[in-house]
Amino acid sequence: MGQTAPVSAFLWITVVSLAAWCWLLLCQGFFWRTDVRLPRRREPEAWPSVCVVVPARDEAAVLPASLPSLLAQDYPGRAEVFLVDDGSTDGTGELARALSERHGGLPLTVGSPGEPPAGWTGKLWAVRHGIALARARGPEYLLLTDADIAHTPDSLRELVAAAHGGGFDVVSQMARLRVESRWERLVVPAFVYFFAQLYPFRWIGREGSRTAAAAGGCVLLRAGMAEKARIPDAIRHAVIDDVALARAVKGAGGRVWLGLADRVDSVRPYPRLGDLWRMVSRSAYAQLRHSPPLLLGTVAGLALVYLVPPVAVIAGAAAGSAPVAVVGALAWAVMAGTYLPMLRYYRQPLWLAPLLPYTAFLYLLMTVDSAVQHYRGRGAAWKGRTYARPDAVADEG
Repeated sequence: MGQTAPVSAFLWITVVSLAAWCWLLLCQGFFWRTDVRLPRRREPEAWPSVCVVVPARDEAAVLPASLPSLLAQDYPGRAEVFLVDDGSTDGTGELARALSERHGGLPLTVGSPGEPPAGWTGKLWAVRHGIALARARGPEYLLLTDADIAHTPDSLRELVAAAHGGGFDVVSQMARLRVESRWERLVVPAFVYFFAQLYPFRWIGREGSRTAAAAGGCVLLRAGMAEKARIPDAIRHAVIDDVALARAVKGAGGRVWLGLADRVDSVRPYPRLGDLWRMVSRSAYAQLRHSPPLLLGTVAGLALVYLVPPVAVIAGAAAGSAPVAVVGALAWAVMAGTYLPMLRYYRQPLWLAPLLPYTAFLYLLMTVDSAVQHYRGRGAAWKGRTYARPDAVADEG
């Protein structure tokens, strides 16, 4: 009798976990599918002008693999690149000019914004300077792309055609991140999987939907909408600037589209777990609006959804409780099944799918560490520059 009650209680917890996975499978915008790619394209009769804005701080290591791909864009209209060297100490600006002279292609302007004033977070001060430089050219579109992002020669053309054909004010692509090291294979596909679970791509592009998100590495933004939504001034406090940008555009009545990339790749390496840990923990607690109740709810939710199924299989087998083990195995199977498409997208071995609970546990620890860093007063950071604690300025909302 003493053992029956705990087993029965854990069985019900496992049933709730399985129910949660059935709901995620069918009712969360089919987040696990990877077929949301660039929407229907229609080439404009006259190709609009585009200015590409690249915020860069100490990016000399990745620029040779990324900047030439931007300069080599095969775009029928007028386009030029504005790289904003945000206080680099590694010769980023000089290297960018040298790469432009060596490779030719689109015109390149290198600017420097100086130190950001109080209240500006992340790379947004550099983005503001780049947009100001670009505005003098009167472009119809702005492509905001990070310094570690490489584009195929037709990337800009396809982005503009998709925005024109779909009537979107923002067309953003989640760049395919690098997956070469052991830790990258374990953590990176899950990062995109979790992001899609939070912001289902199908919901973002649906007219009338309140779900808004973008991927900061590749955001094509209609210049008129940038002015209307006051980008980036309206989101200058945001740590997660890409999501804040999408919300601001939707709040101004604009249409947003986000999907997975075929022509956009990140060349930045994350060879060690510590590199990936910093990438996630930098903004994880900001995603929860620095709220202790949301943190507790997130930890409990991650444990229920991702950790209970494998624990149930092991505990059920050890206690001789077939129902607990079977229900846990079913939940684990659904979980792994929803992860398979993302592993295929990243061309990774499918045997990694059952390891998703372990990866989720790492993300749980990263989220808790993000909160710990916040309360230690370390604040947000971008490329070695630390900002005031987010609660010292207005939150991104």
